[in-house]
Amino acid sequence: MPDVEIQEAVKSARSLFYEKALVQFEGEWVGAIAAILQPVGMDSSASAPDLNYGEIFIRDNVPVMVYLLTQGKYSTVRHFLEVCLRLQSDQPQTRGIFPTSFVEVDGKLVADYGQRAIGRVVSVDATLWWVILAHAYVQKSGDRAFASQPSIQAGIQRFLGLILPPSFREAPTLHVPDGAFMIDRPLDVWGAPLEIQVLLHGALLSAAGLMKMAIESPDFEYLGDRIQQTVDHARRLHRYLQKHYWVTGQKIQVMRRYPTEQYGEAIENEHNIQVETIPDWLQQWLGDRGGYLIGNMRTGKPDFRFFTLGNCLGAIFDVLDCDQQSELFGLVVQNQEELIAQMPLRICHPPIDGADWQIKTGYDRKNSPGCYHNGGHWPCLTWFLAAAILRQPSSGSTHDSAFAAEMNLLELSYQKMLSQLPQQNWAEYFDGSTAAWVGQQARLYQTWTIVGFLLMHHLLKVNPADAAILNVPRLQDFC
Repeated sequence: MPDVEIQEAVKSARSLFYEKALVQFEGEWVGAIAAILQPVGMDSSASAPDLNYGEIFIRDNVPVMVYLLTQGKYSTVRHFLEVCLRLQSDQPQTRGIFPTSFVEVDGKLVADYGQRAIGRVVSVDATLWWVILAHAYVQKSGDRAFASQPSIQAGIQRFLGLILPPSFREAPTLHVPDGAFMIDRPLDVWGAPLEIQVLLHGALLSAAGLMKMAIESPDFEYLGDRIQQTVDHARRLHRYLQKHYWVTGQKIQVMRRYPTEQYGEAIENEHNIQVETIPDWLQQWLGDRGGYLIGNMRTGKPDFRFFTLGNCLGAIFDVLDCDQQSELFGLVVQNQEELIAQMPLRICHPPIDGADWQIKTGYDRKNSPGCYHNGGHWPCLTWFLAAAILRQPSSGSTHDSAFAAEMNLLELSYQKMLSQLPQQNWAEYFDGSTAAWVGQQARLYQTWTIVGFLLMHHLLKVNPADAAILNVPRLQDFC
């Protein structure tokens, strides 16, 4: 595509974002609404208020805040973090959680903690993302004084008070219901879904990093034990994910020969997995050298589906080591026909269908096979893949060859977004096995589609070094 057309697409996206998506509170930008209800040039009569897409969702504002950080808009990101902190729940049963979304009504902020959501489920990922974004803000802006504010540390302690107390389970994973993260409708993701676990890993390390900055002040010397407790939990979680979620062809071979009905401590098959639960599609999907983090581990019921965001975040937060990341990206390149198709990026693979779809989704027609979160394609996910790939260190000719294939994949994805999204009115998601159709219930002028494209452009064409923007502290930093 000619440079002039590329620049026109970027200019159009930036105009929509800055002029229509961002909203103000207390005289300053506070975040972006989920979808633009009246795009530039559209008559107001052609666009009616649409459900809750006019609210500011914490999850949807992750790419928004990351993009603003790359543009040096630090005060806006700080304002967003502080406003969200004011809305952190202090109620006995929900103390420490952040709202799914909020909106200004008559000069006051009204927050949604799940009471207005479909299925009345709170978005657990919003709470985990706030801590990660706070750490990213401090690292990018250099505003270390932010971490030492009593209000920030109090918010972190409320968050840790929610996450760290003992429960009825010894596993370090966070148990959640269906619909508690980006996949916000029933899709058999209850339990310990991958996305929540890798976000938890990143959030714990971010919280430890922010506390470590604050402990330099005499007022926060008491945080030493809390930091150690937080890091210990993150370390246990890391070992757990490595042991139970990471799979390769070789590991599946071992799992297929697991004995069952074992008792005691020194056993192989801790979750009593039956060989029949290992799906037939997995052998071809993995190939000879691929590896990935499975979607969920539950007693007797592992979920082997590939969830794109959870795997990308597993690389970004270093749940996976360098070799495993290479295996993951090789798997994505190998299976790009399913994951990229005509519009990147497929949210999960494979879709559930037939009786599984009926039982596991409750006949949810929005999540029909290949649609919405059941195997639909979401362009807003592609920048996460770009960030994961671009932050890899170079390590010789073998890596260079694999890295070239990964970069070709990113360039292909970028070109597809560039050529289609402006014409498709920045649609929320795309349906079908080839992603050729705009989603049946997709909202147009979706903010994270617009900002996801801007981030792809920034990472590939402007400053690839910003791929490190979501880097969290490493476990070895706390040894």
